[in-house]
Amino acid sequence: MGNMITLNKIELLNASRLPARLDMEQIADLLGFQKHDIPVLVKAKLLAPLGNPAPNAPKWFASAIILELSKDEKWLSRATRLISLNWKKKNNMESEPL
Repeated sequence: MGNMITLNKIELLNASRLPARLDMEQIADLLGFQKHDIPVLVKAKLLAPLGNPAPNAPKWFASAIILELSKDEKWLSRATRLISLNWKKKNNMESEPL
């Protein structure tokens, strides 16, 4: 992708200015979730990618929105609860006998 600058987790968390668009790994780092939790939040419409990406296309998110969400205790609580319920459901499905 040409001249795209990539930031590792420490650089991202210490950046004085974030890029305007962030990928799923970057927003997971900023919000304190795992990368695999982000699609769950998108599916539940707690996060909205920019544009209208195809299901298998890379997802980009507005850093301004992500920073606002990181300060919203109610949103963080709701997202955390959703992820917890998602894992509980997955774990129950895996432990059920066939």
